[in-house]
Amino acid sequence: MLVNILFPICAIVALGFVAARTQFISPTGITALSQFVMKVSLPAFLIQALASKNLSDIWSPEYFIAYAGGSLLLYALVFFCCRYAFKNTLTESGVLAMGGSMSNTGFIGTAILTLLIGSHSAIYLSLTLIVENLLIVTLMLVMAERGLQTAGQDKASILKGTLQRILKNPVIISIVLGILCILLDIRLPALLERTLQMLGQTASPLALFVIGGSLIGMSFRSVTLLSWFLTLVKVVVMPAVIFGLLWAFEVNREMLFIGTLLAALPMPIAFGIFAQHYGAQDKALPPLVLSTLFGFIVVAVLLTQSDAYLG
Repeated sequence: MLVNILFPICAIVALGFVAARTQFISPTGITALSQFVMKVSLPAFLIQALASKNLSDIWSPEYFIAYAGGSLLLYALVFFCCRYAFKNTLTESGVLAMGGSMSNTGFIGTAILTLLIGSHSAIYLSLTLIVENLLIVTLMLVMAERGLQTAGQDKASILKGTLQRILKNPVIISIVLGILCILLDIRLPALLERTLQMLGQTASPLALFVIGGSLIGMSFRSVTLLSWFLTLVKVVVMPAVIFGLLWAFEVNREMLFIGTLLAALPMPIAFGIFAQHYGAQDKALPPLVLSTLFGFIVVAVLLTQSDAYLG
């Protein structure tokens, strides 16, 4: 099981790295593929997979509360540590806290779960992406923008603009449309379903290819105590916290395993993008690289237990 899952993942990531390294695919091409995954193929996968489910299949309050609670708890913990122990600015702390509390669900999570449990993965991916995009990213943007706020700026307008950006996210829109199909008992026409399915099937391989291409330019330079702290929280503390909360809710073994697996994934590439936007890239890129390396190791270890939990 482990080899069957990890080999294609590592092979496609390596292919993306080599293609970008040799300039066979240009940096702008990698960026375009990344946008295609997040704006087209992943939303298509989510709509098609969700629309074929029943409400009882998709909604799990235990999973949502446990994952959301754990993510928010870790965001708060990392934020206060970055702000007061490591003496970062409000904006930097808001951005760095995202790195310690949010996984690369859209890219790596989609690829791994699709190989593990097929279209059933849409349930976990949707709930997790809602937590990450509606809670963690929103909180990060609010804190980051507040740190840049000048005298006289309206806090309400900042929050309104942030929420508008989130609600325009194609991933969130696709989840909402999929859930509406479930609530209204709408079945997609066969031609549309097939089209979405074809687009959705490109999400996993393209996401992994983009991950490989995105590794170009990353290095271990400027690794600090802060870098190791963020990495440790992300790939060790977060899966432990999510596991503990899910276990406390007495969820089934599949949910316990999948939630822990998603929590152990590396930091999202979006973390580096937001950090660059807010001028915190020097502090964010080292832990992003470290979490990518050690996150894959932790995920590999967890996958050795997949047969015991997924049966």
